[in-house]
Amino acid sequence: MELMIDHVSKHFKDKEAVHDISLELTPGVWGLLGANGAGKTTLMRMIAGIMRPTSGRVTYDGVPIETLGEQYRSIFGFLPQDFGFHLEFTVKDYLNYVAALKGLPERQSQRRIHELLERVSLSDVYSKKISKLSGGMRRRVGIAQALLNDPEVLILDEPTGGLDPGERVRFRNLLSEFAHDRIVLISTHIVPDVEYIATCHAIIKGGKLLATGTTEELTKLVEGKVWSCTIPAEAVPEYESNLQITNLRNENDGSVSIRYLSEGPCNAVSSAATPRLEDLYLWMFPESSGENDRRYQ
Repeated sequence: MELMIDHVSKHFKDKEAVHDISLELTPGVWGLLGANGAGKTTLMRMIAGIMRPTSGRVTYDGVPIETLGEQYRSIFGFLPQDFGFHLEFTVKDYLNYVAALKGLPERQSQRRIHELLERVSLSDVYSKKISKLSGGMRRRVGIAQALLNDPEVLILDEPTGGLDPGERVRFRNLLSEFAHDRIVLISTHIVPDVEYIATCHAIIKGGKLLATGTTEELTKLVEGKVWSCTIPAEAVPEYESNLQITNLRNENDGSVSIRYLSEGPCNAVSSAATPRLEDLYLWMFPESSGENDRRYQ
């Protein structure tokens, strides 16, 4: 089982949204990391077959997905960032509708729907209109519809938006179990959602692939660039204006512990900190923490 993204690019008039990306996706959870506008959604729509690349191709087990056609769609699950539904649809109506679109036999679809509603904790709202549900519940309906046909390839675009911390944990556990022998690609800018469950990560910026690797491999890229120290509370504004601070913690004695990103220590009391995937993300996307974007141009 292999999903190959082979030198894929996508142009929109005078803008290149995706530039010459190649990835070889194998079973497991893959994290697709990038800031908003990095090209993640465009890439995922091409993988889903919704959008054709300007150049390059996407293949599944060596066959172009447009050649596979319905055969590919039958093993594919997709949760877009904003999934559409008719305002009058209940959860039950919507999932039955999607099951019919995916060609699932009625008996199989009913069993699968009830099973998934249990897994995503929606059994109590089975007969409610989706338009009346909270944002987190709507997202869980979207997750359920993506899993209906028990897909071999599952693509999720910002799946945890609107989920509370407990829902995020349950969702990560569900995906880890599901991805045992399937390909799961999760696009997100919320790094902790994929840091510990992803087999591998791909980081894109400005439509270009910057790096791929496991969490351990990628965090090595910022070794020696993550620091921590404790400073007086009154010094915080000065440090914030001069450093990319990723975490602040008030201490009982009135001082403040900071974690920051820098090519070297900013003072004599700083010590090197163990890098995390989020540190790498903020190093590559400093605008995410309010810094000017001055790296990886």
